[in-house]
Amino acid sequence: MTTAARFEIEYLQYLKPDGTLAGPLPPAVPDAAALLPLFKQMLFLRTFDSKAIALQRTGKLGTYAACLGHEATHVGIGASMRPEDVFAPSYREYGAQFMRGVKPRDVLMYWGGDERGNDFEVPRNDYPWCVPISTQCLMASGAALSFKLRKQDRVAVACCGDGGSSKTDFYAAINSAGAYSLPLVLCVVNNGWAISVPRKAQTGAQTLAQKGLAGGLHCLQVDGNDLVAVLEAMRRANERARSGQGGSVIEFITYRLHDHTTADDARRYRGEDEVKAAWEKEPFLRLRTFLTDAGLWDEAQEKAWIEESGKRVDVEINAYLETPVQPVEAMFDYLYGDMPADVLAQRDAAIALEGRA
Repeated sequence: MTTAARFEIEYLQYLKPDGTLAGPLPPAVPDAAALLPLFKQMLFLRTFDSKAIALQRTGKLGTYAACLGHEATHVGIGASMRPEDVFAPSYREYGAQFMRGVKPRDVLMYWGGDERGNDFEVPRNDYPWCVPISTQCLMASGAALSFKLRKQDRVAVACCGDGGSSKTDFYAAINSAGAYSLPLVLCVVNNGWAISVPRKAQTGAQTLAQKGLAGGLHCLQVDGNDLVAVLEAMRRANERARSGQGGSVIEFITYRLHDHTTADDARRYRGEDEVKAAWEKEPFLRLRTFLTDAGLWDEAQEKAWIEESGKRVDVEINAYLETPVQPVEAMFDYLYGDMPADVLAQRDAAIALEGRA
């Protein structure tokens, strides 16, 4: 008997849960000071997240998907991209999108039920949020194909969850990226739960990263709570993509510290001990410890930045709340060049129900 193939999946971690370094900083992080603005962005994201949840609880926002616990992964992905690249998010990667210019008010409008929140002023080249999981992965592979055909120095980055990595669109994206050596980076944000389904119940793969191997992609597993490791993993993947070496699958191991959405109660399927253990590994605490030990951060700075972040988020909230609601007939706009009679009748009925007939 001969062995047809063997494989190994490299695991990246530089910043341990206690805030100490496991080794020297990698090329993606020249020094500790380079992490400071990204840490502040993580804190801004956490402030936004908590205020968005409060808006939902008071009836001023619809169902909202919190990103608590994902901050290092999201900010690291966004910080590693160039403006001309293309990002295909799922529905939770606000941290990456803020880094790319999306306004927090857009996030609020989207979860407030207004589709105008999905039409970003910046960046115009990014895809809108995608609720049907993993379909965005195949769209990103199409964008990557166009980059290659046009000989453009651009990378397409898509995010999905651990559950999304079991969808056919994810595998189709891997296959096309491998077959054509596309500049595609597929980021699997593995938070352990596909809503209420644990990872072990929806895939038999030893790692989620290895799913890219069969398609010929480079694969990494990363401590997604370690911002340093996220930045280094993305640097490697982007360099491979831009140099014509093809795509990558990166599995970011993190944890969803909040419910799946505000319509969910994770206590029905997750134990308290599991969540408690996850809080001890969360990304904000370890990076704060590291920066504090490096003399780059202290309580006074944190208090001032939390206050500043709160004010900035409040400006965005007010902009969202003050945006005039669209008339009911707006839901029929841009659907047809010539609206069919039955749809036109529905439109008129909707206007009548609103009392404007």
